[in-house]
Amino acid sequence: MRDSSFSADQAGLAQGLAALLDRPKGDVAAALAALPESLPAAGQGEIQTLTQLAPLVLGGARHLGAETAFAHMDPPTPWIAWVAALWNASVNQNLLHPDVAPVARDLEAQVVAWLAPWFGMDGGHLTPGSTIANFTALWAARELAAVDTVIASDTVHLSAAKAAHLLGLKYISVPTDQRGGVDAAELPGDLSRTALVLTAGTTSAGVIDDLGLIGRAAWTHVDAAWAGPLRLSPRYAGLLDGIEKADSVAVSPHKWFFQPKESGLILFRDSAAAHQAVSFNGAYLAVPNVGVLGSHGAAAVPLLATLLAWGHDGVAKRLDQTMALADDLAARLAADPRVELWRQPETAVILWRPMNGQSVDALRQQFPAGMSSATTVDGHLWVRHVAANPNADIEVIWTAIDAALG
Repeated sequence: MRDSSFSADQAGLAQGLAALLDRPKGDVAAALAALPESLPAAGQGEIQTLTQLAPLVLGGARHLGAETAFAHMDPPTPWIAWVAALWNASVNQNLLHPDVAPVARDLEAQVVAWLAPWFGMDGGHLTPGSTIANFTALWAARELAAVDTVIASDTVHLSAAKAAHLLGLKYISVPTDQRGGVDAAELPGDLSRTALVLTAGTTSAGVIDDLGLIGRAAWTHVDAAWAGPLRLSPRYAGLLDGIEKADSVAVSPHKWFFQPKESGLILFRDSAAAHQAVSFNGAYLAVPNVGVLGSHGAAAVPLLATLLAWGHDGVAKRLDQTMALADDLAARLAADPRVELWRQPETAVILWRPMNGQSVDALRQQFPAGMSSATTVDGHLWVRHVAANPNADIEVIWTAIDAALG
């Protein structure tokens, strides 16, 4: 007897698509409270479940493509990626085994082959994000370059210190200079047993470390989770000049390549050596398992679909659009005597604070949800905006800022 839950249900899929398009609203608190406290003995069926969950999953989510969404490094995703992600879920490929992912493995290899040359790397693989990508890079550094120490600035992503801890490596944090990048004068003279982690687009302020430091250490890894995609923009690629000399580069497609979570890339200048260094085998495996992950899905499929749909020019167009939005808002803030702009944004991250004594937290409470975040830099709390949303409307955002400042 065939179980119909594993076959396509046209009515159910149509209902799911309709909800996706309508994003039904509802009382989120009441909807959460209506969920059973323990696993029910009898299920209510798929159709009723879709009806119950749509206001929670879709209506209760933050709309990252809204005209005022300008707060975080989390973009809206293109509809082509929605379709590809749904296809992925329906076939449930496991890239650990060629047997159950005969084509998905080739598709990942194709995406890596398309993107790695933009960074001067010769290959790599996908991860669930840059935390795993950074860990994998430092794991390879330990195995191939015999490093025993990791050095990074005090603005580096927390995953660098986390990876050093898990890998049993000494971790040293060094101060940043006036522009917010790693202070080269604070680096030790002897880096012969050190992995130097540089950031291309710090989380708080979007600053790019001096990539001219690449090559001073036994291994240099660039965490380009945020700003890495700018390599595909003819206008802004020069901001990352020198990255091609790194030993490894991490990029998060679920940031500025506009992909669903969880999508990360770890790229290596010598991927064959790096992959061999981080591979394990087992009696149940037809090929060695590369990297941290065991079973993992075909995260490359939505990325491949997006790159095919947009092409290089389409990716660059959207990157340039978001950079222009950031420059527009920064110019308005710089010209307004009511605020202090931290500095001109380097990679579309804008920091500012009011000059009239208003607290940042109180000010932000007057903004639409999802329009701003906050971060501490130089001992001060700043309003933070991130231009990850090509659909943001700076006129609407500026109207909200102007009204809140009074």
